[in-house]
Amino acid sequence: MSRLLAQLWPPDVAQRIFIGVVLVFVSGGAAALLLHTPLTLLPAVLAVGLLLVLADWRLVYFLLFATLAFAREIPVPGGLSLDMPSEPLMMVVTGCVGAALLLGRTRLRRRELQHPIVVLLLLLLLWSVTSSFFSVDTTKSVKYLLAKVWYLVPFVLGTWLIVQRPGQVWHVAGLYVGSACVTVVVTAIRHAGSGFSFDGINPAVELFYRNHVTYATVLALLLPFALYGARCSRGWARLAWRVAAGLLLFGLLTAYTRASLLALPVAAVFYWAIRLRLMRLLLVGSVAAGLAGSIYFLSENTYLLYAPDFEKTVFYGDDFEKHLEATYKLQDMSGMERLYRWVAAVRMAADRPLVGSGPSTFYPEYKRYTVRSFRTYVSDNPEHSTTHNYFLLLLAEQGFPGMLLFMVLLVVALLMLEALYHRTRPGSELRYITLACGLSLVIILFHLLLNELIEVDKIGSFFFLNLAVLIRVGTWVREE
Repeated sequence: MSRLLAQLWPPDVAQRIFIGVVLVFVSGGAAALLLHTPLTLLPAVLAVGLLLVLADWRLVYFLLFATLAFAREIPVPGGLSLDMPSEPLMMVVTGCVGAALLLGRTRLRRRELQHPIVVLLLLLLLWSVTSSFFSVDTTKSVKYLLAKVWYLVPFVLGTWLIVQRPGQVWHVAGLYVGSACVTVVVTAIRHAGSGFSFDGINPAVELFYRNHVTYATVLALLLPFALYGARCSRGWARLAWRVAAGLLLFGLLTAYTRASLLALPVAAVFYWAIRLRLMRLLLVGSVAAGLAGSIYFLSENTYLLYAPDFEKTVFYGDDFEKHLEATYKLQDMSGMERLYRWVAAVRMAADRPLVGSGPSTFYPEYKRYTVRSFRTYVSDNPEHSTTHNYFLLLLAEQGFPGMLLFMVLLVVALLMLEALYHRTRPGSELRYITLACGLSLVIILFHLLLNELIEVDKIGSFFFLNLAVLIRVGTWVREE
């Protein structure tokens, strides 16, 4: 036994510290959930400080991804909330990245800093600042701006400082995939108690996720990394990736989330568009369809014809087949409630088309703009959710410039994805990294049509990481 423990005990001091901090965070997080207090996470915060003193700060970056799947939202004074432990770790990484750059210990590539995607991200941030000056709730908008900083710095700049070789992409993805698989196993055990029923999924995931939508989205966006990680590996590593892919797919199928299930065939369509160089045609067709739909619904108030019947709009929580049937019959409560919010978002944008109401202010501002004929049984919105469409959320909160900048960002990213695919060698590691990040990005973008997820730590983190890695792949291709 002592010989086995000696083999398992890491020989490197930094690795021992990392494992110790992970154990402290997991135990502290479990205690916080059981006792309903964030104070039990204080030892973990102190452990991070010790980690910075005794080891390399880059371990905090890896710790962030190792614990990301276990993060929980905790309310803080002022009506705001904080994701623990992910957001404190993002703040620590943000400070460490800033200190490393200011002290000259490391440098960023100028070519990457001048990349069009980085320029667009900065323009989006600057426009958010501009919109915040006209915000109806300055406190919420300032919190949004601060959160944007500790999303952009760790997952873009921090990724560039740490991911110096292609193999390190799989290390980062593997940490998140591994922790997500743990949540799948725990969720499956809890879900089995209800016979894997449709109405049992939300109680099963609430230990780690806000709802089954977030849970399914995380599994869907990680699936490309598991699939291409297996193709890039050999031996036990390939087996581990395949097992992870199976667990992610099982969790996705039993999450009963329509958008996440549909996201996989959508990603397949984008894969063939990339391979056949049809991305421009696909983007033009998507924009044309969006514009045509908008003109149709807005002309002569045609959208009013699709107002739901209040009595017939229900939620089939115990039957997923009836839930799907109600969706295409326009009698599903969640779908009709989305229409209720979308109509309000468009009316908000019409009132303040340039700067919007301000970042993170959709709730409760939208209630003044709703159309009563679209109300459903859940329109009181006790959970304070927003539009369920990220593009309309930007339109309502930051006006047309904010939404258009984001759309340009996505177009540039998808065109870059197609270009990188054809610049990498078939069967090469860079080709697989490009596809993993690109298809993961496509899956996130599809979910944005039905949910607002960029500000969710478990999803927004990989949105920005995927962009950063794709830019870095371009550098690696040039160096080859």
